[in-house]
Amino acid sequence: LGSCGADAGAGEDMESSRRVLDRVLGALTALGVSAVAAVSLDLPRHLQLSLAANLGLAALGFVVTTATIESTGAMFIAARLRGIDLNKRTTKRDANGALVRPVQGVEIPESMGTIAATVFILVMSVFIPFAFAVYERHSFPHADLAEYLAAVLTITFAAFMGFADDVLDLRWRHKIPLPFLATLPLLLVYYANGNETGVMVPTQLRGLLGDYVELGLFFYLFLLILAVFSTHAINIYAGVNGLEVGQSVVIGTSALILNVVQLHRTPTQHTEYREQHLQSLFLLIPFLAVSLALLRLNWFPSRVFVGDTYCYFAGMTFAAVCMVGHYSKTMVLFMLPQFINFVYSCPQLFKFMGIPNPRHRMPAYDVDRGWVKNSYTEVRPAELKAVGKVVFWLLRTFRLAHVLPPDADGVVKVSNLTLINFVLFVMGPCREDVLCLRLLLLQVFCSCICFAVRFGLASYLFETVL
Repeated sequence: LGSCGADAGAGEDMESSRRVLDRVLGALTALGVSAVAAVSLDLPRHLQLSLAANLGLAALGFVVTTATIESTGAMFIAARLRGIDLNKRTTKRDANGALVRPVQGVEIPESMGTIAATVFILVMSVFIPFAFAVYERHSFPHADLAEYLAAVLTITFAAFMGFADDVLDLRWRHKIPLPFLATLPLLLVYYANGNETGVMVPTQLRGLLGDYVELGLFFYLFLLILAVFSTHAINIYAGVNGLEVGQSVVIGTSALILNVVQLHRTPTQHTEYREQHLQSLFLLIPFLAVSLALLRLNWFPSRVFVGDTYCYFAGMTFAAVCMVGHYSKTMVLFMLPQFINFVYSCPQLFKFMGIPNPRHRMPAYDVDRGWVKNSYTEVRPAELKAVGKVVFWLLRTFRLAHVLPPDADGVVKVSNLTLINFVLFVMGPCREDVLCLRLLLLQVFCSCICFAVRFGLASYLFETVL
């Protein structure tokens, strides 16, 4: 009876977590729509209508994404696009709490990011007449249309590659170059439109470097690297219900706030600069709509898995919107937790550093309490190469990971090198949704730092900050 009571209590807590999520998302959506509506008052009439149509289509995309995911789950499972949530009581374990192999548990439809990406692409296709039908032939903005179509095409390529990864389980040597190819249409249009490829020099250094430094080819290389990084950084910062979509929603919301603020504070005579941020908004609002629909179903306890498709789709969307809106450097700051996670993971990602990389680095599960805790990899310090020994010394000396005492065979257990495990090491075991919330609050904190740098520190470095 005690066990039944505990399970019933846990079930109530889970549903309470989902209800709180719905209320928070509802409040934030209302605030976001209000902010977009307020900033649209200073726009020309035809752009106000375009923005209203974009909001309406985004709302429709939210409804369609929710309904489609809920109705096609069985179809995905039948197509063998399914997974089992390892950190749940429903997953079978032996007497010691170790997973039974092959894994046995409740099957959950996977690769549901495919639906979110598909609905987004359809919404953006339907939106084209609302965005450009008002223009006459002699004044038609061909450059804007080309950039818009290139952005949608790039995102479509990325989503297709993600779905191929879900189905074929591609190797990393194939995954890494794919975003390079997907980004080429947008970069070519960016080049054809004659957009800037340099950076302004801080006031303190202008006597040495001049007012402006032209980067040329190096700027395009930076954009390519950003596209690859944003796509894969979300993919490796995963393993907790709601985290992939949650971090994407926070980053997307941060970018939306940036666009709204810039539209509000930029004088109307800077027409081209304002239109760039508006084009970025046209892509972000539908993206956030389909992502929110997916987040509600992927939140703890997850009813669906998003798959690699969503990670490719979200990452490339961020690369596209920052290229269209011309705030690529700000996007790098928005993705600070992803960068930290990547750097922290390098000793396991790159074999020459010597720290073993297990197939799954997601948190382990405490069966008794139903919480998640640190997962570990096994290291033999005496057998490590020079680089590995240095890494191991740094991890142990500066307490950058949880290092357990060696056993009789000299094997040392080290917590897996992910930001997720580091937060568990610092803050202790907790329920999965609590862990996800802590990680998302870290993402929000980093976005706040970005805004402080963008609008605070920048004013000390540059005479004019747009």
